[in-house]
Amino acid sequence: MSPSPPAPSVSPLVVGIDVGGTKTHLRALAGGHRVADRVRSSGGWRPHDPVAAAGWLAALVADALPAGVRPAAVAVGGHACETPRQCAQIRTALQLHFDAPALVVGDAELLVPAAGLDKGVGLVAGTGSVAVGRTADGTPVQVGGWGAVLGDEGGAAGLVREAARAVWAAHDRGEAPDALAEGLLAAFDVAEVPALGAALERAGEMSAEWGRHAPAVFAAAEAGSPLARGVIAEGGRSLAALVGRLASRGVAVDDVVVAGGTILAQSALYDAFVAALAEQVPGARPTPLRAAPVEGAIALSRSLL
Repeated sequence: MSPSPPAPSVSPLVVGIDVGGTKTHLRALAGGHRVADRVRSSGGWRPHDPVAAAGWLAALVADALPAGVRPAAVAVGGHACETPRQCAQIRTALQLHFDAPALVVGDAELLVPAAGLDKGVGLVAGTGSVAVGRTADGTPVQVGGWGAVLGDEGGAAGLVREAARAVWAAHDRGEAPDALAEGLLAAFDVAEVPALGAALERAGEMSAEWGRHAPAVFAAAEAGSPLARGVIAEGGRSLAALVGRLASRGVAVDDVVVAGGTILAQSALYDAFVAALAEQVPGARPTPLRAAPVEGAIALSRSLL
């Protein structure tokens, strides 16, 4: 009797999830075959409740995969997953749902592997701003990301906040409203500069509500406003300073992978960042991320096998 033919090999199914502040992208691959690719709202994501966050992720995976299919590894980049302890707690809770290795990191940590790099800095300037990297021993380091009230310089919300401050200062100097002031007044639907303070304070979700008015800052700069141009230049310097802080803490900063809807959509901000980076951190190479960040989650998931 001839021996039975060997059973066909089955490629392990890896799942990567990018949980952003607004939308979540899940991708599942088996070998080179895409089993699932879903984009949905991030509504319900509660990263400060590990059990709830793990349940939300498990339900997302179960809904995306065919019935009866189980992942061999799961990697997640989670918005507002701000500390190693918080991410580890979500990972521990998530592994109760799957008999498979799992990894949970902050969403900015997806950028470097998404760009096909083993080390470097991930810099995000979208609604907010943050930079992340790892020291030589693998310790994660995050700088920035303090929210619209305290930080997020160079992100959309931070730019609007600093634009309002610049307009108020000009008003106090007795200067007539320029294109930046007029743009902010129209954006916040108020009649005069002193009313901007109350308009900003009325915002329920400050980051989102302030950030959506950032186009007014860039439009004013294009119209020739020195105030707007100064705000953008300072935003670029602040983003470069995040990379400098990582370098001072032992993070390799040779490669800086840049992502975020604000900086990639606004060349004035990206150019200001690149110029400031060359001055503050000579030798650092900025690169706009062209791949979807979820590709970084897939790379991390594969590394678990």
